[in-house]
Amino acid sequence: MRERALRRVPAAVAAVTIAALALAGCGGGDAGDDGPVELTWFMGAGVPDDIATAEQLAADFNAENDDIEVVVDASGPEGVELDNAVKTQLSTGEMPDLFWYNSGALMQALNPDQQLLDVSDEPWVDDLQEDYTTTVSTDNGTYGAPVGQAMGGGFFYNIDVFEKAGVEVPQTWDEMLAAVKTIRGNGVDPVIQSHGDTWTSQMLVLADYYNVQAQDPEFADQLTANKVKFSEEPGLSSFRKLEDLAAVDAFNADFPTTLLDQALAKLAKGEGAMYPMLTFAQATIEQNHADQADSIGFFPVPGESADDYGLTTWMPSSVYSPAYTEHPDEVKRFMAFVASSDGCAAITEARGITGPYVVDGCEITGDVSRIVSDMLPFFEDDRVAPALEFLSPVKGPNLQNFTVELGSGSTDAKSAAAEYDKDNELQAQQLGLEGW
Repeated sequence: MRERALRRVPAAVAAVTIAALALAGCGGGDAGDDGPVELTWFMGAGVPDDIATAEQLAADFNAENDDIEVVVDASGPEGVELDNAVKTQLSTGEMPDLFWYNSGALMQALNPDQQLLDVSDEPWVDDLQEDYTTTVSTDNGTYGAPVGQAMGGGFFYNIDVFEKAGVEVPQTWDEMLAAVKTIRGNGVDPVIQSHGDTWTSQMLVLADYYNVQAQDPEFADQLTANKVKFSEEPGLSSFRKLEDLAAVDAFNADFPTTLLDQALAKLAKGEGAMYPMLTFAQATIEQNHADQADSIGFFPVPGESADDYGLTTWMPSSVYSPAYTEHPDEVKRFMAFVASSDGCAAITEARGITGPYVVDGCEITGDVSRIVSDMLPFFEDDRVAPALEFLSPVKGPNLQNFTVELGSGSTDAKSAAAEYDKDNELQAQQLGLEGW
C-alpha cells in the first residue's frame, strides 16, 4: 500500500490589505499606538504552494504573538522580473520588513553584507543544518531562515501511463529517449513543458547537475574561477538533453503557453507522461488532484550510466529582511519561529512533506506521498549532489530565457549554452569575483 501525503490547507492566493499596501513602500510600521507592529512579507505571486506556506506561517505566528502581525503581500512578479523587483526595492529602500527569496547564488547577488539584516548572532541559527546555512551566509553574516524542506529535482511521471506503455523508469539518457519514443507511439505526450511560467523551462538543465558533477567533481569550483564553460563538456550535456527532447517532438503542443498548475493537471490526467520539476510541487498534486496523487512518481534526470544514478537537490527558499528594517527585533522573532519545530509544523500543514527538513529537531512524521518516497532513498544512500547554485555564486539570472529558446527549437544547445556563459560572466563581474 502506498502512503498518502499529509493533508494541507488550500493554497489560497494572499489577500493584500490596504494597510499592507501602504506599508510595502515604507518597510512596515505600527498598526496603531497600542496595536501590534505590522510586518509586511513580500513575495512573488506565481507559486500557490509558496503563498500557502507563507500564509500558514504568518497565521500560526500571529496567533501566538499579540504584539506583532505578519501580513503576506503576494503581489510580486515571477522569474527574472521578481529578481529585478527584489534588487530594485532593496536598493531604493522600498523593501518591506520581510521578503521571500531564493537561497544560494541568487541571495549572494543581493549584496547581502550591505543590504540584508544579519541574524548570525541569534541562537536559533545554531539549529540550522550546515548544508542550508552555507546557502544563506557569507564570511560576514547569516541572513535567512528556511521556509520549506530540502527538495529533489527531476521528473514527475504518471505511473499508469508508464505501465500501459510497458516502460520502466529510465536510469540512463539512452533509456530516457527510448521511453519517449515508446510513449509517443502510444498517443501520449512524453514530456510536459510549461513555458508560460518561464522559470520552469530551466528545470531539466538545472536538475542535471548531479550528472555534470559525476563527470567533473571540480566543476563548481572551476566555474567560480572562470576555468570551465557551459558551452563545453560536461556542462554542455545538460543543454543537449533539452535539445534532444525538443528534437524528437517530446513536448505537448501547447507548451509555449502552459502554466505550472496546468502542467500538473495534464500529468495527473495522463495527458502527459513526465514533467521536469522540483518535488515541492507534489503538494499541488495532493491538493488539486488527490485522487490521482498515488499514481504520480518521481525519478532523477538520468545520466550516462546506471551505475552512477543520483539526485540533484535544492535547499529551501528563505525569508529575509532588509538591513534598514525599522523593526529588527520583531523580524528576528518571526524568523526564530520559522526556524523552529512550530515553524516546521506550519510548513507541513501548508504543503505536506516535500523532503527532509533543514532544522534540527524537525523530523518527518506521518505518511508521505509517492513522489517523496521515491526521492528519500537517494538522500538516505547519499546519492545526492547540491544544485550548482548552492556550490557556486555564478548563476546568471537569464537562464530561463535561453532554455525557452532552446526548448522551442529556435536555437541549439551550443548557442544557448554560450549565451548562458555570457550571462554568467556579467554576473560574476558584478559580484567582483576573481578571474572574471
